[in-house]
Amino acid sequence: MPFLTVPNWQISWTPLLVLGYLFYLLLGAMVFQLLEKQAETHSRDQFQLEKLKFLQNYTCLDRQALEQFVQVLMEAWEKGVSPEGNSTNPSNWDFSNSFFFAGTVVTTIGYGNRSPSTVAGQVFCVFYALFGVPLNLAFLNQLGKGLNAHLMMLERWVQKPGRAQVVQTLAVAVFLTTGTLLFLVFPPLVFSYVEGWSYGEGFYFTFITLSTIGFGDYVVGTNPNKHYIPLYRSLTAIWIVFGLAWLALVFNVGADLMEKFLQLKWHKPDLSLAEGDTTKLEDEPEQPRIHIPT
Repeated sequence: MPFLTVPNWQISWTPLLVLGYLFYLLLGAMVFQLLEKQAETHSRDQFQLEKLKFLQNYTCLDRQALEQFVQVLMEAWEKGVSPEGNSTNPSNWDFSNSFFFAGTVVTTIGYGNRSPSTVAGQVFCVFYALFGVPLNLAFLNQLGKGLNAHLMMLERWVQKPGRAQVVQTLAVAVFLTTGTLLFLVFPPLVFSYVEGWSYGEGFYFTFITLSTIGFGDYVVGTNPNKHYIPLYRSLTAIWIVFGLAWLALVFNVGADLMEKFLQLKWHKPDLSLAEGDTTKLEDEPEQPRIHIPT
């Protein structure tokens, strides 16, 4: 069990970590409520006002007919059909869009803006994810092992004491800088240009996607008023897969650093502690610097 050792005391970090985790969730809930609740109330009131204006402008409709039409729009949106435009809008299930959807299934992003509506499609999706999710994890894990192998090769090139740490630090710095540019900095520029988003919205979509949170409020290639190249969403799916591998490694490094900061080490309780001796740390085998947990 992890302990924090202080003179004549051994404090378990596990309860503190649980309390810290719960506190972080409570903090997030309070901040989100503070930031979003008032905006939601304003949007709801604005929507009701727009419905009243619509009824005033079109007196041939009553409230019940309007509510039924709104329900039709909601059902169409839930099935992935955009209420905008007409029947000539591009299909949501052409090959490019289907390839993108398959990527969101195996990566567990699940935007929620599109899902199978037929029973056969839903059954296939279950079995496709059943085998696809482990396959995706194995693929990402293999990418992580490849990166670890390259880092170990760099360390073998260093012969003099003290240089290995320098080379490792430089390699990690290059890894973080290059990945940040390729997966977090440049993609929002492309999405902003193609989708008409601001850079902040593009960056928000990029991070929410690569972290597999996938709210579905921003999704590429869904604007019916824009003409996308056929490979746009397919290339985005490939970018997502490699971006997932990179961000998973970054999160893993962050978790390792947090554990070191919290001094989450395995200790051996020593009987000599009662006599005033300090507790000895249990030797731990060296672990790879960067890895993906399996």
